[in-house]
Amino acid sequence: MYSGFANPEGTARFASRFPRQTAAGFFRQAQGLTVSSLGIGTYLGNPDDATDSSYAASVSRAVRGGINFIDTSLNYRNQRSEISAGAALHGLFDSGTAKRDEIVVATKAGYLVPNAVPAGLRKADLMGGMHCMAPEFLVDQLERSRRNLGLETIDIFYLHNPETQLAEVQADEFYSRIREAFIALEGLARRGMLRFYGTATWDGYRRPAGDRARISLTRLVQLAEDAGGPGHRFRFIQLPFNLAMTEAYLDKSEEGRSVMEAARVAGIDVVGSASILQARLARGLPGQLAERMPDTRSDAQRALQFSRSTPGIAVSLVGMSTPAHVEENLEIAAICPLAETSFRDLFSPQS
Repeated sequence: MYSGFANPEGTARFASRFPRQTAAGFFRQAQGLTVSSLGIGTYLGNPDDATDSSYAASVSRAVRGGINFIDTSLNYRNQRSEISAGAALHGLFDSGTAKRDEIVVATKAGYLVPNAVPAGLRKADLMGGMHCMAPEFLVDQLERSRRNLGLETIDIFYLHNPETQLAEVQADEFYSRIREAFIALEGLARRGMLRFYGTATWDGYRRPAGDRARISLTRLVQLAEDAGGPGHRFRFIQLPFNLAMTEAYLDKSEEGRSVMEAARVAGIDVVGSASILQARLARGLPGQLAERMPDTRSDAQRALQFSRSTPGIAVSLVGMSTPAHVEENLEIAAICPLAETSFRDLFSPQS
């Protein structure tokens, strides 16, 4: 296993090797780390050798091109995405192309994965036959992810879609489970097995205020402070954000604030997922977007430009299962993000 973790010095060193992208505002700060505003996702694809090789090549190409934020999960392609990402990282580290302290690696746990279910899992901890966030389960899953990735320390470890459990338990029980999970994750951070933790959600933060299935970020921050004090490690949330899913920016559902505003106040960084909505936003966008983003050459790039230009988004994730995907997406690295006023104008009819 490779020791170490992403740190301010290493990530700044990484960015310094890409002066053109740096000048164009491709890198930004998140918890003191210098991170690329695009991150490579590893969700989709068949669980086969060909896809493994393609993902490994894509991760390698992404890092060589200036992307230093890698997102995966134990359950993506039944552990194979983690293993493929790990193989790519080891190749990069072994060759000296990158160093461990330059790359931010995020993974997730929550869903049961074939051949990765710990012995003695209690039925009471299992929701819907598929989801768990009991402390013992998280310890087991983190250890599997560390082995798959070949890394002693995971930079960001997410609870994966915890809102899944709100379908079966009442809110008080749900937050009690979150509290126990946070206590366990704070302990794992003290042991050096992870640096930060968070929640990677689909609709938990997108639901309107008062919805039973909504997660309260404010309440999670309080639980993290209970578990780890003011220096707690709950510092990242991941949620879908794209041209079709703008709730985290627009909706004032977090006690009069948007989720992004509430995260900023709490010192939490936001990672946007589904930036091109699994390619559904890669074509057929309104012509006005092309007029307002003249430096982009495709709808996919316009969708990425929208997401990464959003005030409050640290990193926009996009699935890149082939080096060709990486090449096209990396073109955005040389284009400055939209100014905040220009971004806000996108929500107004063109005059």
